[in-house]
Amino acid sequence: MPDRNGRLLGIGALSGVVGGLLGGGNGVLTVPALAHYTRLSRPAVHGTSTLAAASVCAVGALVYWLVGGTIDLRAGAGMLVGGMIGGFYGAKLVARASETLLRVLLIAILVLTATKLYLDAAGLDPVSDGAVVPADLLATWWFVVPLSVVVGVLVGAWAGAMGLGGGLLAVPALVLLFGVDLHTAAGTSLLVFLPNCLVGGLSHWRQGTADLRIANLVGLAAAPGAAAGALLALALGNVVLGVVFGTFAAVMALREIVQLVRRQRRRPGPDAG
Repeated sequence: MPDRNGRLLGIGALSGVVGGLLGGGNGVLTVPALAHYTRLSRPAVHGTSTLAAASVCAVGALVYWLVGGTIDLRAGAGMLVGGMIGGFYGAKLVARASETLLRVLLIAILVLTATKLYLDAAGLDPVSDGAVVPADLLATWWFVVPLSVVVGVLVGAWAGAMGLGGGLLAVPALVLLFGVDLHTAAGTSLLVFLPNCLVGGLSHWRQGTADLRIANLVGLAAAPGAAAGALLALALGNVVLGVVFGTFAAVMALREIVQLVRRQRRRPGPDAG
Protein backbone atom coordinates (compact mmCIF):
# COMPACT_ATOMS: atom_id res chain seq x y z
CA MET A 1 0.00 0.00 0.00
CA PRO A 2 2.79 2.53 0.80
CA ASP A 3 4.40 1.82 -2.58
CA ARG A 4 1.07 2.30 -4.32
CA ASN A 5 0.41 5.57 -2.48
CA GLY A 6 3.90 6.73 -3.36
CA ARG A 7 3.25 6.04 -7.04
CA LEU A 8 -0.04 7.96 -6.89
CA LEU A 9 1.66 10.92 -5.22
CA GLY A 10 4.39 10.82 -7.86
CA ILE A 11 1.79 10.75 -10.65
CA GLY A 12 0.04 13.72 -9.07
CA ALA A 13 3.21 15.78 -8.62
CA LEU A 14 4.42 15.21 -12.19
CA SER A 15 0.99 15.84 -13.72
CA GLY A 16 0.69 19.02 -11.64
CA VAL A 17 3.98 20.36 -13.03
CA VAL A 18 2.83 19.57 -16.59
CA GLY A 19 -0.58 21.17 -16.03
CA GLY A 20 0.84 24.29 -14.40
CA LEU A 21 3.53 24.71 -17.05
CA LEU A 22 1.26 24.19 -20.07
CA GLY A 23 -2.09 25.49 -18.83
CA GLY A 24 -3.66 22.04 -18.53
CA GLY A 25 -3.33 18.90 -20.58
CA ASN A 26 -2.19 16.98 -17.50
CA GLY A 27 -4.83 14.33 -18.22
CA VAL A 28 -2.61 13.16 -21.07
CA LEU A 29 -0.22 11.95 -18.36
CA THR A 30 -2.65 11.13 -15.54
CA VAL A 31 -5.04 8.93 -17.53
CA PRO A 32 -2.49 6.40 -18.87
CA ALA A 33 -0.63 6.38 -15.53
CA LEU A 34 -3.80 5.58 -13.56
CA ALA A 35 -4.77 2.97 -16.14
CA HIS A 36 -1.36 1.30 -15.69
CA TYR A 37 -0.91 1.52 -11.91
CA THR A 38 -4.49 1.00 -10.67
CA ARG A 39 -7.28 -1.47 -11.29
CA LEU A 40 -9.84 1.23 -12.09
CA SER A 41 -12.15 0.74 -15.04
CA ARG A 42 -11.60 3.04 -18.00
CA PRO A 43 -14.56 5.30 -17.11
CA ALA A 44 -13.33 5.46 -13.51
CA VAL A 45 -9.83 6.38 -14.71
CA HIS A 46 -11.22 9.36 -16.60
CA GLY A 47 -13.52 10.35 -13.74
CA THR A 48 -10.75 10.13 -11.13
CA SER A 49 -8.36 12.09 -13.35
CA THR A 50 -11.00 14.79 -13.90
CA LEU A 51 -11.66 15.15 -10.17
CA ALA A 52 -7.94 15.29 -9.34
CA ALA A 53 -7.35 17.95 -12.02
CA ALA A 54 -9.43 20.48 -10.05
CA SER A 55 -6.46 21.19 -7.76
CA VAL A 56 -4.20 21.78 -10.76
CA CYS A 57 -6.65 24.29 -12.22
CA ALA A 58 -7.26 26.09 -8.91
CA VAL A 59 -3.64 26.41 -7.78
CA GLY A 60 -2.22 27.01 -11.25
CA ALA A 61 -4.73 29.76 -12.12
CA LEU A 62 -4.12 31.42 -8.74
CA VAL A 63 -0.35 31.51 -9.29
CA TYR A 64 -0.69 32.88 -12.83
CA TRP A 65 -3.04 35.60 -11.54
CA LEU A 66 -1.18 36.61 -8.38
CA VAL A 67 2.38 36.37 -9.72
CA GLY A 68 2.01 37.15 -13.39
CA GLY A 69 -1.37 38.84 -13.69
CA THR A 70 -1.94 36.67 -16.74
CA ILE A 71 -5.68 36.03 -16.91
CA ASP A 72 -7.80 37.21 -19.85
CA LEU A 73 -11.43 37.48 -18.76
CA ARG A 74 -12.42 38.93 -22.13
CA ALA A 75 -12.28 35.49 -23.73
CA GLY A 76 -12.06 33.48 -20.51
CA ALA A 77 -15.50 34.36 -19.12
CA GLY A 78 -17.29 33.17 -22.25
CA MET A 79 -15.17 30.03 -22.46
CA LEU A 80 -15.87 29.30 -18.78
CA VAL A 81 -19.63 29.41 -19.41
CA GLY A 82 -19.28 27.47 -22.65
CA GLY A 83 -17.05 24.88 -21.02
CA MET A 84 -19.70 24.12 -18.40
CA ILE A 85 -22.36 23.81 -21.08
CA GLY A 86 -20.08 21.53 -23.07
CA GLY A 87 -19.42 19.42 -20.00
CA PHE A 88 -23.14 18.94 -19.39
CA TYR A 89 -24.50 18.42 -22.90
CA GLY A 90 -21.79 18.52 -25.53
CA ALA A 91 -19.90 15.36 -24.69
CA LYS A 92 -22.80 13.13 -25.72
CA LEU A 93 -23.14 14.99 -29.01
CA VAL A 94 -19.43 14.86 -29.80
CA ALA A 95 -19.24 11.21 -28.70
CA ARG A 96 -21.63 10.33 -31.52
CA ALA A 97 -19.11 11.52 -34.08
CA SER A 98 -16.55 9.18 -35.58
CA GLU A 99 -13.56 8.68 -33.28
CA THR A 100 -11.36 8.70 -36.36
CA LEU A 101 -12.71 12.12 -37.37
CA LEU A 102 -12.16 13.47 -33.85
CA ARG A 103 -8.58 12.26 -33.80
CA VAL A 104 -7.84 13.68 -37.26
CA LEU A 105 -9.21 17.09 -36.24
CA LEU A 106 -7.21 17.03 -33.01
CA ILE A 107 -4.05 16.16 -34.95
CA ALA A 108 -4.70 19.07 -37.33
CA ILE A 109 -5.12 21.53 -34.43
CA LEU A 110 -1.97 20.29 -32.68
CA VAL A 111 0.12 20.45 -35.87
CA LEU A 112 -1.18 23.96 -36.66
CA THR A 113 -0.39 25.10 -33.12
CA ALA A 114 3.11 23.59 -33.12
CA THR A 115 3.82 25.14 -36.53
CA LYS A 116 2.70 28.61 -35.43
CA LEU A 117 4.72 28.48 -32.20
CA TYR A 118 7.86 27.30 -33.98
CA LEU A 119 7.46 30.03 -36.60
CA ASP A 120 6.94 32.57 -33.80
CA ALA A 121 10.19 31.42 -32.17
CA ALA A 122 12.04 31.79 -35.47
CA GLY A 123 10.45 35.19 -36.19
CA LEU A 124 8.89 33.88 -39.41
CA ASP A 125 5.17 33.76 -38.53
CA PRO A 126 3.13 36.26 -40.62
CA VAL A 127 0.58 36.54 -37.79
CA SER A 128 3.17 36.56 -34.99
CA ASP A 129 1.88 38.18 -31.77
CA GLY A 130 -1.56 38.26 -33.26
CA ALA A 131 -4.63 36.15 -33.96
CA VAL A 132 -5.85 34.62 -37.18
CA VAL A 133 -9.10 36.50 -36.52
CA PRO A 134 -9.01 40.18 -37.66
CA ALA A 135 -8.20 42.63 -34.87
CA ASP A 136 -11.25 44.82 -35.56
CA LEU A 137 -13.56 41.89 -34.84
CA LEU A 138 -11.69 40.98 -31.65
CA ALA A 139 -12.20 44.56 -30.45
CA THR A 140 -15.99 44.11 -30.40
CA TRP A 141 -17.81 42.36 -27.53
CA TRP A 142 -20.65 41.23 -29.78
CA PHE A 143 -18.15 39.05 -31.66
CA VAL A 144 -15.81 37.97 -28.84
CA VAL A 145 -18.49 36.83 -26.37
CA PRO A 146 -20.41 34.46 -28.71
CA LEU A 147 -17.15 33.15 -30.18
CA SER A 148 -15.66 32.45 -26.75
CA VAL A 149 -18.84 30.67 -25.59
CA VAL A 150 -18.89 28.48 -28.71
CA VAL A 151 -15.18 27.66 -28.31
CA GLY A 152 -15.81 26.79 -24.64
CA VAL A 153 -18.66 24.45 -25.56
CA LEU A 154 -16.56 22.67 -28.20
CA VAL A 155 -13.46 22.37 -26.01
CA GLY A 156 -15.48 21.25 -22.98
CA ALA A 157 -17.38 18.70 -25.04
CA TRP A 158 -14.25 17.43 -26.74
CA ALA A 159 -12.43 17.07 -23.42
CA GLY A 160 -15.35 15.03 -22.06
CA ALA A 161 -15.72 12.86 -25.13
CA MET A 162 -12.02 12.12 -25.66
CA GLY A 163 -10.86 12.10 -22.04
CA LEU A 164 -8.29 14.83 -22.78
CA GLY A 165 -7.22 17.74 -20.65
CA GLY A 166 -9.02 20.88 -21.81
CA GLY A 167 -5.79 22.86 -21.94
CA LEU A 168 -4.60 20.79 -24.87
CA LEU A 169 -7.26 22.58 -26.94
CA ALA A 170 -8.04 25.71 -24.89
CA VAL A 171 -4.49 27.11 -25.03
CA PRO A 172 -4.21 26.78 -28.84
CA ALA A 173 -7.70 28.30 -29.21
CA LEU A 174 -6.76 31.31 -27.07
CA VAL A 175 -3.50 31.81 -28.97
CA LEU A 176 -4.82 31.28 -32.49
CA LEU A 177 -8.29 32.84 -32.24
CA PHE A 178 -7.88 35.56 -29.62
CA GLY A 179 -4.21 36.43 -30.07
CA VAL A 180 -3.24 36.21 -26.39
CA ASP A 181 0.32 35.37 -25.38
CA LEU A 182 1.12 31.90 -24.09
CA HIS A 183 1.40 32.88 -20.42
CA THR A 184 -2.05 34.48 -20.50
CA ALA A 185 -3.46 31.55 -22.46
CA ALA A 186 -2.14 29.07 -19.88
CA GLY A 187 -3.50 30.98 -16.88
CA THR A 188 -6.86 31.60 -18.53
CA SER A 189 -7.16 27.96 -19.60
CA LEU A 190 -6.68 26.76 -16.02
CA LEU A 191 -9.30 29.19 -14.72
CA VAL A 192 -11.76 28.22 -17.45
CA PHE A 193 -11.62 24.51 -16.65
CA LEU A 194 -11.81 24.73 -12.85
CA PRO A 195 -15.64 24.60 -12.70
CA ASN A 196 -15.65 22.07 -15.54
CA CYS A 197 -13.38 19.74 -13.52
CA LEU A 198 -15.44 20.18 -10.36
CA VAL A 199 -18.80 19.59 -12.01
CA GLY A 200 -17.55 16.73 -14.18
CA GLY A 201 -15.57 15.09 -11.38
CA LEU A 202 -18.42 15.26 -8.86
CA SER A 203 -20.82 13.87 -11.46
CA HIS A 204 -18.44 10.95 -12.03
CA TRP A 205 -18.17 10.38 -8.28
CA ARG A 206 -21.94 10.39 -7.78
CA GLN A 207 -22.43 7.80 -10.51
CA GLY A 208 -19.59 5.63 -9.25
CA THR A 209 -17.03 6.32 -11.98
CA ALA A 210 -14.45 8.10 -9.79
CA ASP A 211 -12.37 6.88 -6.86
CA LEU A 212 -12.38 9.69 -4.28
CA ARG A 213 -9.40 8.33 -2.30
CA ILE A 214 -7.17 8.07 -5.36
CA ALA A 215 -8.36 11.46 -6.64
CA ASN A 216 -7.51 13.05 -3.28
CA LEU A 217 -4.01 11.55 -3.25
CA VAL A 218 -3.26 12.57 -6.82
CA GLY A 219 -4.82 16.01 -6.34
CA LEU A 220 -2.93 16.61 -3.09
CA ALA A 221 0.42 16.03 -4.78
CA ALA A 222 -0.66 17.85 -7.94
CA ALA A 223 -1.28 21.15 -6.11
CA PRO A 224 2.36 22.01 -5.29
CA GLY A 225 3.37 20.57 -8.65
CA ALA A 226 0.98 22.96 -10.41
CA ALA A 227 2.40 25.91 -8.46
CA ALA A 228 5.93 24.89 -9.45
CA GLY A 229 4.92 24.43 -13.10
CA ALA A 230 3.19 27.81 -13.25
CA LEU A 231 6.15 29.59 -11.65
CA LEU A 232 8.49 27.87 -14.13
CA ALA A 233 6.29 28.98 -17.04
CA LEU A 234 6.25 32.58 -15.80
CA ALA A 235 10.04 32.51 -15.47
CA LEU A 236 10.41 31.45 -19.10
CA GLY A 237 10.21 33.95 -21.94
CA ASN A 238 7.45 33.70 -24.52
CA VAL A 239 9.84 32.26 -27.11
CA VAL A 240 11.13 29.49 -24.81
CA LEU A 241 7.65 28.67 -23.54
CA GLY A 242 6.44 28.62 -27.13
CA VAL A 243 9.09 26.07 -28.06
CA VAL A 244 8.16 23.98 -24.99
CA PHE A 245 4.45 24.02 -25.77
CA GLY A 246 5.08 23.57 -29.51
CA THR A 247 7.16 20.48 -28.78
CA PHE A 248 4.46 19.17 -26.45
CA ALA A 249 1.83 19.72 -29.16
CA ALA A 250 4.02 18.01 -31.77
CA VAL A 251 4.62 14.99 -29.51
CA MET A 252 0.89 14.72 -28.75
CA ALA A 253 0.11 14.94 -32.47
CA LEU A 254 2.60 12.14 -33.18
CA ARG A 255 1.06 10.09 -30.36
CA GLU A 256 -2.41 10.55 -31.83
CA ILE A 257 -1.17 9.57 -35.31
CA VAL A 258 0.38 6.37 -33.92
CA GLN A 259 -2.82 5.49 -32.05
CA LEU A 260 -4.89 6.23 -35.16
CA VAL A 261 -2.71 3.96 -37.32
CA ARG A 262 -2.87 1.17 -34.73
CA ARG A 263 -6.63 1.54 -34.50
CA GLN A 264 -6.97 1.26 -38.28
CA ARG A 265 -4.74 -1.83 -38.38
CA ARG A 266 -6.81 -3.56 -35.66
CA ARG A 267 -9.98 -3.15 -37.67
CA PRO A 268 -11.11 -6.40 -39.28
CA GLY A 269 -10.96 -6.49 -43.04
CA PRO A 270 -14.07 -6.80 -45.24
CA ASP A 271 -13.59 -10.55 -45.45
CA ALA A 272 -13.05 -11.08 -41.73
CA GLY A 273 -15.49 -12.75 -39.46
